[in-house]
Amino acid sequence: MRVWFLCKVKYAKENEEGLLKNVSEQYLVDAVSFTEAEARIYDMLGSVIRGDFQVTNISKSNIVDVFFFEDIDVWHKCKITYIITDADSGKEKKVTQFMLVTAHDVKEAYDRIYESLDNMLVSFRVPEITESPIVEVFPFEKDDEELLPPPPANLKPLSEVKADQERREEIRRTNQPTEEIEEEEGATLTQYEAEDSENDLKEE
Repeated sequence: MRVWFLCKVKYAKENEEGLLKNVSEQYLVDAVSFTEAEARIYDMLGSVIRGDFQVTNISKSNIVDVFFFEDIDVWHKCKITYIITDADSGKEKKVTQFMLVTAHDVKEAYDRIYESLDNMLVSFRVPEITESPIVEVFPFEKDDEELLPPPPANLKPLSEVKADQERREEIRRTNQPTEEIEEEEGATLTQYEAEDSENDLKEE
């Protein structure tokens, strides 16, 4: 499940008259932590915003999903409600979630959120839709891994740790029988040497 962070960014933006005006904009970033959200927003906006900009605030968003339609980049926040039954108590519980969808107006947002959620297994309602001040949404993509700060040098990826453990176990399983065989062969050779020595003494 994605975790979305709302990032507020302040910078000087050029208006239609060519004058610079300080503005504050909101961006939604998919990240696993506040630190990663900050790193991603600086990387994403570094090549877009001219001059310096400042991330003034980062907070966890209540958005659970986003749906992007390419014909418009205006985001609408949709309130979704549905009823679920608790498996233990059997009581019904009302669930409220918030989602984003791009649309030209509220009516289109209403139609598109129903279209996007047509695979839901429960009936739901959309009691509220408002135009969102969010300028852009940055979902996490595989190519974005290069933008993330590298892990500390003393930490290894989990896959490498597991591979090392499996390799050590394999070596241990392979070496164990060999050592036992060598010990037995060593004992046998020693016994033969002792018998040969006794025979040499008898012949003398």
